[in-house]
Amino acid sequence: MSEETPLADAPVTDPAESPTNTIHRRDYRPPSYQTPWVRLVFDLDHDRTIVTAVSRQERREGTAAGTPLVLDGEQLELLAIEIDGDPLGTDRYAVVDDKLTIADPPAVFELTTRVAIAPATNLQLSGLYASGGMLITQCEAQGFRRITWFQDRPDVMSRYHVVLRADRERYPVLLSNGNLLDTQVEGNRHSATWEDPFPKPSYLFALVAGRLEVNEKRHRTRSGREVTLQVWVEPGNRDKTEHAMRSLERAIAWDERRFDLELDLDRFMIVATADFNMGAMENKGLNIFNSKYLFANPRIATDEDFARIESIVGHEYFHNWTGNRVTCRDWFQLTLKEGLTVFRDQEFSADLLAAEVGEGSAAASSARAVHRIETVRTLRAMQFAEDAGPMAHPIRPESYQAIDNFYTTTVYEKGAEVIRMLQRLVGVAGFRRGMALYFDRHDGQAVTCDDFVAAIADANGRDLGRFMRWYGTAGTPLVLVRGAWDAAAGRFSLVMRQHLRGPDGRTVPAREPGGASQAPAPLQIPIALGLLARDGRELLATTVELVDGEQRFDFDGLEEPPVPSLLRDFSAPVIVQYDHADEDLAFLLAHDTDPFNRWEACQQLVVRSIVQRMTQPAGGDGGLAVLLRSLRLAIADDSLDEGFRNQLLALPSEGFLTEQLDDIDPGMLRSARNRVRVEVAHALADRLMALVAAGHWRSPYRLGVSAASRRALANTALQLLCALGEADAVTRAQAQFEGADNMTDRLGALQALLLTTPSRSEAALAAFAREYADEPSVMDKWFMLQATMHRLPGAPPVLDRVLELTRHPAYSLHNPNKVRALLNAFCTGNLAEFHRDDGRGYRLWTEQVLELDRVNPQVAARLARALDRHTKFAGPLRALMRDALAEVARNARSADVKEIVGRSLGARPA
Repeated sequence: MSEETPLADAPVTDPAESPTNTIHRRDYRPPSYQTPWVRLVFDLDHDRTIVTAVSRQERREGTAAGTPLVLDGEQLELLAIEIDGDPLGTDRYAVVDDKLTIADPPAVFELTTRVAIAPATNLQLSGLYASGGMLITQCEAQGFRRITWFQDRPDVMSRYHVVLRADRERYPVLLSNGNLLDTQVEGNRHSATWEDPFPKPSYLFALVAGRLEVNEKRHRTRSGREVTLQVWVEPGNRDKTEHAMRSLERAIAWDERRFDLELDLDRFMIVATADFNMGAMENKGLNIFNSKYLFANPRIATDEDFARIESIVGHEYFHNWTGNRVTCRDWFQLTLKEGLTVFRDQEFSADLLAAEVGEGSAAASSARAVHRIETVRTLRAMQFAEDAGPMAHPIRPESYQAIDNFYTTTVYEKGAEVIRMLQRLVGVAGFRRGMALYFDRHDGQAVTCDDFVAAIADANGRDLGRFMRWYGTAGTPLVLVRGAWDAAAGRFSLVMRQHLRGPDGRTVPAREPGGASQAPAPLQIPIALGLLARDGRELLATTVELVDGEQRFDFDGLEEPPVPSLLRDFSAPVIVQYDHADEDLAFLLAHDTDPFNRWEACQQLVVRSIVQRMTQPAGGDGGLAVLLRSLRLAIADDSLDEGFRNQLLALPSEGFLTEQLDDIDPGMLRSARNRVRVEVAHALADRLMALVAAGHWRSPYRLGVSAASRRALANTALQLLCALGEADAVTRAQAQFEGADNMTDRLGALQALLLTTPSRSEAALAAFAREYADEPSVMDKWFMLQATMHRLPGAPPVLDRVLELTRHPAYSLHNPNKVRALLNAFCTGNLAEFHRDDGRGYRLWTEQVLELDRVNPQVAARLARALDRHTKFAGPLRALMRDALAEVARNARSADVKEIVGRSLGARPA
């Protein structure tokens, strides 16, 4: 499942039983009964759907006779229950706290239940719900229990036979997992029978019913099998699905080449819906997508949208093996499927980018570097902040109250970095051998993270026992590095020390277990590094493994002290601290052979400049002069990919910068960042104008990495110049906004115009809304732009605009995309406007979280996390935030929101 909001399930105990109930990984017990097959019959109706479930139940070997069968269910009206065809009396079963308990069942029996559910009133978008004219499901991870009584846990794997019956006019298309066996027509009703040949857990069940049209293609797999690929959408949207279809075909071919994994079904379907809590869901053979991550054409989608859609389509398809054929034993193992599959989709995107520009070329290296930089930007801005805050948890959590809250950047993105480290340790070929062994051992099973790492280790003859510590360690490791030069011996030494998050949340030196020490045990950290001579030559490139709390690495045979390049390609999700002088960073920006570290050197200079303006506004330039000199050279270097040069110009986000400081004043932070942006624009004005004057937007739109890089660089240049108030640039931005033939350039120009004057901004926003009023995904961009815009002189507070937009006809609190585009964007992406001294931003947050909690707790919990890092802010703001958190804690209804605010209130000041 692609992360968008949290979701999940408990292996034994239902967290919905009590908001304060904590579930622990150590308490896992296998199910007492297995369910090898289930037959579901749905009589579908918008208001009242009847679900009949017939399943075979088998007492697990070793389970005592008389052990009750306990089933999960929420908001179900039980109409009938039978064992082997005989109705059960109320003395044989009980329904208490969303559990149906059958006392003393036989060892093997056939269970039949019939329930009624109400899709139309299911506003949580979990289980079976109505979306527009469709009925649709979302079952990961606790949704299936809202459809029928079942052991709703991932280690119960069953074969599903599904019959869907519905009104032909209202629901002409009936879809479910697997292969279509039969269709029948009876008067004004019809039916479709589906069967999935592979056992799966309940969270992978799906159905869709509605009036849909299809984009269909036949695809030949590597072994010669012909399969049907289908993308189903509501009428009028089929022309927006070609990119998704191409992405699916590319994903199928890539998985065959890279991991020798072939599509195992005769039919693979994707369905789009506008009402979805997540990004997408990998239901076996019937992926369901948030339309935001499926619909694309040049008019409505940016280059970033096209890339994101390709990535998410790949991600959900790759789950067919890493998640579906081999799934999680319990939800604590979520990173087993999500971290691994995020890694796979990252590799997929990087490989396609490199192939497009010519694998093995300098351009391919640059394209891979840009993709890696974008990944690390997200990781540092979001996951590092999570690791440092009250929601810090290992990639495999040890406990939770609502597992919904642990569909996180830690489980997904940091989990992917852990898999990337594994590949670095055993090599690409070794990792592929390990993957093959993993599937040979565990196909059709529900397993653990330990099983995966064991397969990688056994396939390569490696002991990865110490590496497993990554799965249980919270927080971002800090690696302190110091260098020493021995001229007489011609030796350069690097001493590295690990510091990890301790039991109290503070970072402390790592130590091997033993004695009374509670210090965290050291991790196995691959550090890719290089040593450069002062003339720019690379003297050495290697990867060292930091496995102890402190280690020394010696490099002999050198004639002069080198400049070290550390953590190349971001080889581990850690923070490395080394005392590089400003001139050394400029040297690395100019000469490092690792493109990621060239960008990293630039970022460090930018951060130093901004922090200096925050902490010492009257003293020094914080390395800015060195930065500007280096940037002028880099931006003029045509040997550098345009996408890479664009990354050099992109300043760190305010969110990332908050993690570099304590007692933050958001207004001062924005002012300091804006000052550096203006100084960069001043120093590079001639170079930037040359990029803008080329008028790239006048050429017909073409999709591709080179064209996208050119657009990105030109639009960044345009925005920098408009922020500077350059009149010619403003005129060019207006012309581009009015004349561009694609969303990338129109949106880029609109972002530039929002940096000019209130009147020009308002006119552009109004024109944009008029043109795209009928395109929901584009209106999401319109909401987000306004939520995150900087307040211009003479303009009202952005908060007032946000309040007004909550009443806009295109906005709905019931649509997760709209909530994320407006409220989440404002509360997490506009720090200076949200964190107001008068507390009005926090009052908005409180009201909206509580209102959402009554409608959709998953979406509410994600918004609740906007105050996670309240301890980073200056005292008065911190106090106001704690008051807001306390009010939500007193009035929240869901376990999801209560856990988030409870953990936030328990956080200690930085």
